[in-house]
Amino acid sequence: MRSSFPFSPFTIVSASFFNRLRRYTLKLATDQLDIRGYNHPSIQLSDITIQNLFTQSKYRVPSVLLKVIEFDIPLSGVAMMSYEAVLQVFCGAAPRYVYPNPCFDVKYSHGSITKCRKRSRSNAIRFFRSSTVHTPPILHEKLKNTRFDNLSCKCQTSESVSRFTTDKGNENGAWVVNNSKQFNNAVQDTNHPPNLSDLNDIHKFKSEKDDSVPDTIEEEAWDLLRESIVTYCGSPIGTIAANDPTSSSVLNYDQVFIRDFIPSGIAFLLKGEYEIVRNFILHTLQLQSWEKTMDCHSPGQGLMPASFKVRTVPLEGDDDTATEEVLDPDFGEAAIGRVAPVDSGLWWIILLRAYGKSSGDTSLQERIDVQTGIKMILKLCLADGFDMFPTLLVADGPCMIDRRMGIHGHPLEIQSLFYSALLCAREMLAPEEGSTDLTTALNNRLVALSFHIREYYWIDMKKLNEIYRYKTEEYSYDAVNKFNIYPDQISPWLVEWMPNRGGYLIGNLQPAHMDFRFFSLGNLWSVVSSLVTVDQSNAILDLIEAKWGDLVADMPFKICYPALEGQEWQIITGSDPKNTPWSYHNGGSWPTLLWQLTVACIKMGRPEIAERAVKIAEERLAKDKWPEYYDTKKARFIGKQSRLFQTWTIAGFLVAKLLLADPSKAKILMTDEDYELANAFSCIITSNSRKKRGPKSSQKTYIV
Repeated sequence: MRSSFPFSPFTIVSASFFNRLRRYTLKLATDQLDIRGYNHPSIQLSDITIQNLFTQSKYRVPSVLLKVIEFDIPLSGVAMMSYEAVLQVFCGAAPRYVYPNPCFDVKYSHGSITKCRKRSRSNAIRFFRSSTVHTPPILHEKLKNTRFDNLSCKCQTSESVSRFTTDKGNENGAWVVNNSKQFNNAVQDTNHPPNLSDLNDIHKFKSEKDDSVPDTIEEEAWDLLRESIVTYCGSPIGTIAANDPTSSSVLNYDQVFIRDFIPSGIAFLLKGEYEIVRNFILHTLQLQSWEKTMDCHSPGQGLMPASFKVRTVPLEGDDDTATEEVLDPDFGEAAIGRVAPVDSGLWWIILLRAYGKSSGDTSLQERIDVQTGIKMILKLCLADGFDMFPTLLVADGPCMIDRRMGIHGHPLEIQSLFYSALLCAREMLAPEEGSTDLTTALNNRLVALSFHIREYYWIDMKKLNEIYRYKTEEYSYDAVNKFNIYPDQISPWLVEWMPNRGGYLIGNLQPAHMDFRFFSLGNLWSVVSSLVTVDQSNAILDLIEAKWGDLVADMPFKICYPALEGQEWQIITGSDPKNTPWSYHNGGSWPTLLWQLTVACIKMGRPEIAERAVKIAEERLAKDKWPEYYDTKKARFIGKQSRLFQTWTIAGFLVAKLLLADPSKAKILMTDEDYELANAFSCIITSNSRKKRGPKSSQKTYIV
């Protein structure tokens, strides 16, 4: 028996959603009709739904009820459904729903409606069209690591239903109906007033005001975050990048990214859930020493992977069914553009320190393997090269902006993370004789880097006027225009955009080139890490307030401003169709940046800026299904290629909310001004820029 009834009989939901939906159903019943007095035989479906269907099986709810709630159908409207349709709801004749039910052998007919349970402020479910769908293996790999592990398949098809039973081993009943006659009899048996055990909840719901929306959004975010957890050998190890069931192309969004997990890890730390962060730190550390080769070339040993995936592979031997889980890292060999992730190791060090600060467990960072991992990252970053600058020289796309966007050279984001990682590493390194040279190199780099960024990357109206009057082609040790910047590089947009009060760090600095774009993450993390002075930090926040309509608008926060357009976009991005103007990395708005903004504002004692941004995001994120990014100049559209239910969007929102609720917890991410560095900085400013030149003194003895 087949019908056009468009959805499956049951949907498995989370425990919290199950309980809230049950209470909401009672509220609907009370608001829309008097159950005890309504005596129409067909409406008894509502009575059954409320009284019995919520106890059929753990966290299984009737899809017809979700449909009713989705479209605000009065419960009395359920009576209009044919008995044939209702029968299929209970016996399972309709196409079954695959997510997150662990039955993965289901097929859908062409044009069927696949239903995926995701909660938002206004909708209990979502519907999207699909052609013939075979469940891809990735669904199992995602879901086996979530809380749905313990669910067993209880699906039954219409061809096999034959009775109405209650499992003896389970207190919850299960509906199985063999024909419409038995179903009608079952319905007629319920004509008596239902004995609702939750009548108190009905009266409670009627008296409550609808003022719980923010809490609901946070609960939804936590549910989604926990559903994104990946396990390895039974233990949580990270979160996947996105859990978007509407996307037909997975790419690498089913992997655990180092940078993407940072806000997730911080959220778990703030909640006191330390295990997943500890596991993440140790397992990614093991991947650091893996062989990584592309075209017969191997990068430095301290390189951390961009991402990794938990794969199930067959064990070698006679048993064909035996399998094991392995970690499969990507160091950039498979990434789009094949760019090595420079920021992964820097974020790893920052998270390691945050774990120790939050949990109080310093034994992790004192472990020999962890100390070795820190040193390997530092040696890779502090290695000598041809560069004359203390900033870290990288290729294009080595960080959050991982596509060609003209940030090769010395991008601000890398420098701010580099400085922060150096400070965190210095704090965690165990004092020992073998680390003396490394510690000396680290301190020297911190002094030079802070001076370089504060002096040459900073721009405000005063500095802009100085550049406008620069003389060029200066050959001198005392040159003012040290990098031979041509005043004509100052774009007309910058002259109009720069406020009288406020300033920021430019995006990049190289010989004869200043990238005047405002890059959000680099500026915000410079505040968090004290790479900039207190006055400069406040000036950055002043600029954000002054240019709120450009940097925040309808959704925080612009990843960079302004966007590359026209011929400039064609030349710099290579006509990248994903980085079109005001989209993705080219001026798109990324909600995950909320947490960096919040930490920066809390550090400077100005949390009201972050609260204002969070309030804007709160109005749209859940309704828009937690997109990866937003498009257009004012962030009015969800990104054209944006993934929904993006994990770091969810985690960034949660971290911002948690920190605003308890600002003292932001200290696990902050680094304060180092007085020794400040004194060294002052010495550099006051000293003569032209030093006596000569051979470098060396205490080493060489045998020739």
